Amino acid sequence: MSQNPPILRPDRAAAKVPVDRRDDQPSIGMVSLGCPKALVDSERILTRLRAEGYSISPDYAGSDAVIVNTCGFLDSAKAESLDAIGEALSENGRVIVTGCLGANEEFITGVHPKVLAVTGPQQYEAVLDAVHAAVPPAPDPFVDLMPPSGVKLTPRHYSYLKISEGCNHACRFCIIPDMRGKLVSRPAHAVVREAEKLVESGVKELLVISQDTSAYGIDTKHEDANGHRSHIVDLARDLGSLGAWVRLHYVYPYPHVTRLIPLMAEGQILPYLDIPFQHAHPDTLRRMARPAAAERTLDRIAEWRGICPEITLRSTFIVGFPGETEEEFDVLLDWLDEAQLDRVGCFQYEDVAGARSNDLPDHVPDTIKEERWHRFMEKAQAISAAKLAAKVGKTVEAIVDLVEDDAVTCRTKADAPEIDGNLFIDTGFDELRPGDTLQVLVEEAGDYDLWGRIADTPS
Repeated sequence: MSQNPPILRPDRAAAKVPVDRRDDQPSIGMVSLGCPKALVDSERILTRLRAEGYSISPDYAGSDAVIVNTCGFLDSAKAESLDAIGEALSENGRVIVTGCLGANEEFITGVHPKVLAVTGPQQYEAVLDAVHAAVPPAPDPFVDLMPPSGVKLTPRHYSYLKISEGCNHACRFCIIPDMRGKLVSRPAHAVVREAEKLVESGVKELLVISQDTSAYGIDTKHEDANGHRSHIVDLARDLGSLGAWVRLHYVYPYPHVTRLIPLMAEGQILPYLDIPFQHAHPDTLRRMARPAAAERTLDRIAEWRGICPEITLRSTFIVGFPGETEEEFDVLLDWLDEAQLDRVGCFQYEDVAGARSNDLPDHVPDTIKEERWHRFMEKAQAISAAKLAAKVGKTVEAIVDLVEDDAVTCRTKADAPEIDGNLFIDTGFDELRPGDTLQVLVEEAGDYDLWGRIADTPS
């Protein structure tokens, strides 16, 4: 199936889905684009289809129809989704579209009028109805058995765990609330039960995702049901008791996030926070309609590191937001110097159809956005290189992602799959398998990656 380029995919790991097909069994293909939250939607759809007797095809030729789960956040993502739909139509001809871009049906059908159906994000029943209409199910209750964990599109040793949908923020550059609605948190007992099933099936790392992980349970007033409270601190503690790595993504720096840090220091969850700061200058943050509290954020970062010195902080930023002056950008660079974040991503601002930021005055020319992006990434790269160089000679815990003939690709606790760096081992790895955890002596560091050998093994 078509995939986004690896550099754009947080979830590009090869899918391990059941592909055995009995005679006359209907088969569906899936092209899943976008963020890990969309990937979880794809997994849910495929799990339902498998339960109804469909086989899952890894290619166009073996599919009776193809579902394209689209991304619609940025114009570049919309273009990529349209290209994927076009490819599926060309290669297969029977295409059902879902996902974020599906919220704008006329936009899709205006380019690709031959698609069979278009549904928006999280509209699982509508997707299934469209599949039933195109390819009627033919279940065999004696054959079509599903594993308790359902169909997963990630390697079997890690899995994304979505805890809520939607978002209550009103950032001017974002249209996610328009596409996915306001915050809707899953009951904590349901999240924990799903996590238990995943761990029982062999998952070694749970990647907790949502639009705003810190806000989990606010909409339900942190209800307590079936022995589990819907609050991110309580949920993290519950998940940490399952024996798997627990990694938190998309965490806004609310004051109560500080209560998570002792759990990291105690080893209950990974010492890792993925926080979308986006900028540091208060005027830029106000234009973005985000909390203008960069100084307090630095205080919080210092407090977190005081509680858990080994914490890894990852974030994303936008340069060239409308009205961003050279002074504001310099403040961002100075803030980055002081914050010393471990993992940093950066995007050049671009208009998104429907976003309020489009109407702001003083848009920054593309040439300046490009120049600022390079300056920002140069500084972020230097910080990353220095932090990784400090790990040379130290022993770190790592998890194995991929075993090849000449090397093993691992990740440390500081690395989320597909978006952060890797740790490579090229000697003494014959017995390793994906999902194994081990101690590694770091021998070499680059700008983003590490190289080492299994601890206590001769060089």
